[in-house]
Amino acid sequence: MTTSVAALALLAALLHASWNAFLRTGTDRLWTITVMSLSGTLMAAVWVACVPLPPPEAWPFILTSSLLQVGYSLFLVAAYRQADLGQVYPIVRGTVPLWVTLSTFLLSGQSLEPLQLLGIALVGSGIGGLAFGRGRASTSAIAWALATGMIIACYATLDAIGVRKAPANGSYAAWVQVCFGSMMLLAFLATRRSFTLDWQARETWKAVLGGLIALFSYGTVLMALALGPAGPVMALRETSVVFAALLGRLFLGETLTLGRLTACIVVATGAICLL
Repeated sequence: MTTSVAALALLAALLHASWNAFLRTGTDRLWTITVMSLSGTLMAAVWVACVPLPPPEAWPFILTSSLLQVGYSLFLVAAYRQADLGQVYPIVRGTVPLWVTLSTFLLSGQSLEPLQLLGIALVGSGIGGLAFGRGRASTSAIAWALATGMIIACYATLDAIGVRKAPANGSYAAWVQVCFGSMMLLAFLATRRSFTLDWQARETWKAVLGGLIALFSYGTVLMALALGPAGPVMALRETSVVFAALLGRLFLGETLTLGRLTACIVVATGAICLL
């Protein structure tokens, strides 16, 4: 893996942790993540207007993935209501490869390799480190974070299949973003009855910027995957767990004890073992 590919993977990790930090600082996180999704949707809408529609067999995957991403967003908001960025984010990201590994094992019946067993043990130990000790996360926050990671694993698995059923012109990803943003707005309206934007408010521009950072993060990791080997790229991508802990301390005033930082590193190491 070249230095430029490694830099792209690390940048994607930092950007992903950054948009989560934007969400964590929002005064109304449900509204914030809705605006974030809509800013990405507007960008994706430009693309879908320029490419052909995906074939019919891709649409069940597009719609299901979009719906799961709405669930992911709602669960993530619930988790951030009850715990810090440096506690929730490592659990969410660290458990995605854990859920994928366990589901593959249960569905295929294949035995787990020693490195995978080590990864499961490390992720479990790291989550335990975040759940106990000084400044621990609440049980409900951990439950929301674990469920969020499971939903991400589900839609990532669907996308891996669905994207192969569409032309290689980016239409699948663009339509997922368009449908997700539309569904997210409907979910907001179902709970709040109305949706307003004040373009003079700082919160609006912060949410829009967070959405653009999320979209840029996605594009950056795709670029890294196109230029370098998937395994090392995704391994470096998991350093976002550590970035989140540092961002939480530097910009959100969160507690960062040696124990919490160690737990984040253990989770990231376990996730890398599972890739």
